[in-house]
Amino acid sequence: MKLLVLGGTHHVGRAVVEVALARGDQVTTLTRGVSGPSAAGAEERHGDRTDPAQLRSALGDDTWDAVIDTWSGAPRVVLDSARLLAGRAGHYGYVSSRSVHQWPFPAGGDESAAVVDGDAASDSGDDYSEAKRGGELAAIEAFGDRALLARAGLILGPYEIVGRMPWWLRRIERGGDVLAPGPADMPLQYIDCRDLAAWMLLAADRGLGGPFSTVSQPGHATMRTLLEAAVATVGSDARLVWADPKVIEEAGIQGWIELPVWVPPDGETAGLHTGDVSKVYAAGMTCRPVTETVADTWAWLQAEGDPAPGRTRHGLDPDREREVLASLGTQ
Repeated sequence: MKLLVLGGTHHVGRAVVEVALARGDQVTTLTRGVSGPSAAGAEERHGDRTDPAQLRSALGDDTWDAVIDTWSGAPRVVLDSARLLAGRAGHYGYVSSRSVHQWPFPAGGDESAAVVDGDAASDSGDDYSEAKRGGELAAIEAFGDRALLARAGLILGPYEIVGRMPWWLRRIERGGDVLAPGPADMPLQYIDCRDLAAWMLLAADRGLGGPFSTVSQPGHATMRTLLEAAVATVGSDARLVWADPKVIEEAGIQGWIELPVWVPPDGETAGLHTGDVSKVYAAGMTCRPVTETVADTWAWLQAEGDPAPGRTRHGLDPDREREVLASLGTQ
């Protein structure tokens, strides 16, 4: 396949480029050229796609079999790109998010769950949910049923710039008693960025369009298997100390941000790990074992260092962790 990746140097975009090259695809990337090179073997083009003139100049008159767009800012940028490429590519895969759904996402919800309002022509990316929905509408406006909307949930794996799994790995590296939010057998739902990339390329091969919830089956991993994999991978003297969700709540600790990946198993956040993904699995999604995701993330951190903090800094303050551990009688 002749593939254009809008992005391609970090996070999902980097995974898409590497997986596509490994398949034997002919890959062109468009980036600003400021966050590192694309994978060896890809044709690099540089330009700021927020500037329509630079976008047109960088892409020229070339055609592609498929486009994958990883943009997460103002929807108008997606609209400009999709309109420019509508007659020059057969497929447009947009990396969207389950955040486009109205909050709270219902337990057991699927692609039919209500979505937020979005504006394809908006120049604002301040509201992530609305921006992603606007990006979806932009892709649909230009490509119609040739637009694939990959609504990713929690994304883990190498190149994860958000910092969720990296924080857990670094915390476990420090060793000692580690506050582990329970219940230990709480099912998790996430996607390794490389599995997301592989499925989006498969979808491009098959010409799939429309929305898909692109995450694992609920319970593909649990908090226990995730954190135990981290302890085994890092090889420190860390000891997981499991705390009841009520203990976490009473301490005022915020799930998802202060304790990345984890959310209280009851209440409005419960749907984040319980979505119905039967549609995407019927369309060929496969997910690698959690042990592989964790080990490869650790190897990436060792080779390239920690990602720069994103818009939200994840992780628990050490003093707060010690307070809770002391309340549990461990310190």
